[in-house]
Amino acid sequence: MAQLDTREKLEILADAAKYDASCASSGTAKRNSKDGKGLGSTEGMGICHAYAPDGRCISLLKILLTNSCIFDCHYCINRKSSNVRRARFTAKEVVDLTIAFYKRNYIEGLFLSSGIIASSNYTMEQMVEVARSLRGDHHFRGYIHLKTIPDADPELVHQAGLYADRLSINVELPTAGGLKRLAPEKDGVRIETAMREVKASIVDGKDAKAKYKSAPRFAPAGQSTQMIVGADAATDGDIVRKASTLYDRFGLRRVYYSAFSPIPDASAVLPLQRPPLMREHRLYQSDWLMRFYEFQPHEVVAAADDATGMLPLDIDPKLAWALKFRGSFPVDVNRAPREMLLRVPGLGVKAVNGILTSRRWRRLHLADVARLTVSVAKIRPFIIAEDWRPVALSDRAELRPIVAPKPRQMEMFV
Repeated sequence: MAQLDTREKLEILADAAKYDASCASSGTAKRNSKDGKGLGSTEGMGICHAYAPDGRCISLLKILLTNSCIFDCHYCINRKSSNVRRARFTAKEVVDLTIAFYKRNYIEGLFLSSGIIASSNYTMEQMVEVARSLRGDHHFRGYIHLKTIPDADPELVHQAGLYADRLSINVELPTAGGLKRLAPEKDGVRIETAMREVKASIVDGKDAKAKYKSAPRFAPAGQSTQMIVGADAATDGDIVRKASTLYDRFGLRRVYYSAFSPIPDASAVLPLQRPPLMREHRLYQSDWLMRFYEFQPHEVVAAADDATGMLPLDIDPKLAWALKFRGSFPVDVNRAPREMLLRVPGLGVKAVNGILTSRRWRRLHLADVARLTVSVAKIRPFIIAEDWRPVALSDRAELRPIVAPKPRQMEMFV
């Protein structure tokens, strides 16, 4: 490997890290250096930007320790056989970069991942050393997210959790068949075993903290994972079911979805084109439905096309579900239970909470509902209010043009 200066390494390894989507910083413990002790903060406004659920922006230095790798996963641009420029940071270089960037007010934390060099244990040792040095030598109190390696010794992963705010272990692909075909050197069982051990450590850490104030924290922002979308034949239904299983089994804070992107000198087993970015977007919306709107996985899957298992790209999955199950509507905003109000297209969680609070005191009119939402037009065909009952529109083909978004309009929240 040719000798590169720090700037060249940063250019290569920051660019290589862009394929990893799982770098949000929500949920971490609040720490700062306002008391004059330590360096850094996980609070405040902030070259990668992650967003907390409340919209707060966290600036992270997002890099790989190295883009060299002993594995040859077909979908990965950093695979062993890939013809890309290679670079490698030492643990000290990453620490020095993080501190230097923080002092310049560029970042508030670090997201560190890596290709596997020499062995899984050696690579994990280097990543742990970065976090240990930041916390122990520099008293860094900012956010640290480490991408752990499933094949590494569990004790090394445990050490990582003692220093990092969040750990993540990528399941990579939604089906066992896809993983075996595209990443034959990775083992789905080992990946899930590592995730199970992290979950156990998080639970043990919380229990110990509740009993003993001095107990060490363990990954207070939990663990997350990522799935690649469109590299194999998995349908949206397959991905939704897999995500639900991961949430249930391992108590994940987030499942991230990353649309497959064609890479130079790609393997012949990969698709020639990337999937529509809107597909990734619809999967995030589906994830949101399960996490915040009380949708069950089978309900989200039911919104997909029966023949292909794919979610529609032109409308969001909540609207797709409502159109498919038109018989469940309209719902009376003055009487319907919370779970049915959450299924009304255009009503968000905040609006539903507002309806439930307001109707304790008086009967709600359409204007009252309109004040709680961005636009009442999408909602009207699906609700009954004190002064409103929609015209009967039982046919989906008749209703869809009225409630579907205009072309090129993207809806992040449902």
